[in-house]
Amino acid sequence: MKAHPTAVVHPGARIAAGVEVGPFTVVGEHVAIGEGSWIGSHVVLEGHLSIGPHNRIFQFASIGGPPQDKKYGGEPTSVEIGEGNTIREYVTINRGTTQDAGVTRIGDDNWIMAYVHFAHDCQIGSHTIFANACQLAGHVHVGDFAILGATTLVHQFVKIGAHSFTAMGTFLQQDLPTYVTAAGNPSHPYGINAEGLRRRGFTPEAINALKRAYRSLYRSSLSLEEAKAALQAQAATFPEVGVLLEFLAGSTRGIVR
Repeated sequence: MKAHPTAVVHPGARIAAGVEVGPFTVVGEHVAIGEGSWIGSHVVLEGHLSIGPHNRIFQFASIGGPPQDKKYGGEPTSVEIGEGNTIREYVTINRGTTQDAGVTRIGDDNWIMAYVHFAHDCQIGSHTIFANACQLAGHVHVGDFAILGATTLVHQFVKIGAHSFTAMGTFLQQDLPTYVTAAGNPSHPYGINAEGLRRRGFTPEAINALKRAYRSLYRSSLSLEEAKAALQAQAATFPEVGVLLEFLAGSTRGIVR
């Protein structure tokens, strides 16, 4: 480990080889940092916090602090962060609560811009992008490759599907299905994230199938249950539609519609 002389690193912290810790950063007793990670200046890492290898955490980030939940009674809940994430200035990530999984979890290769907040028990997948000042309330789940535009606000317990996209200033009060683009306050659906799917190697046939599924769900006169039946038939040919159907089956707050 290479730590600046002004950094405060608890002797009980578990820090792997090749980790750099910047000036005036505080690393608590129950923190583990994986090899090759870089921690900038004035960062606070506390609580039961596990940070995987090759992460970059910039100045003034605060990770592992107690949840902003009045029911929290000091239980040893945690934060788990995977590999290769970039966490920019003033990001705050709170640890979990015993009312849920007890852990706030972040996957691999996520790009988390300045002023983003992940509240307690959020579950973030991999390869996501959170633009500046996205704010997630407690218990939010975000799927892989989701992209949230700047100042997106997410209500507690909302689920955001993989490959979805929100425009700047979106407020998500209900679940955002896999592949779908949303915008507005309150949010409304605006089609499939076709460009993102193309960039990730989805075939033109699969993208057209998802567009057809979107029309069944949002642009037909079908009820939600009727739309699910239509998607079930379409999923027999295109498994990508089946992923959307699985998301709908697991929605608990209802979907943006």
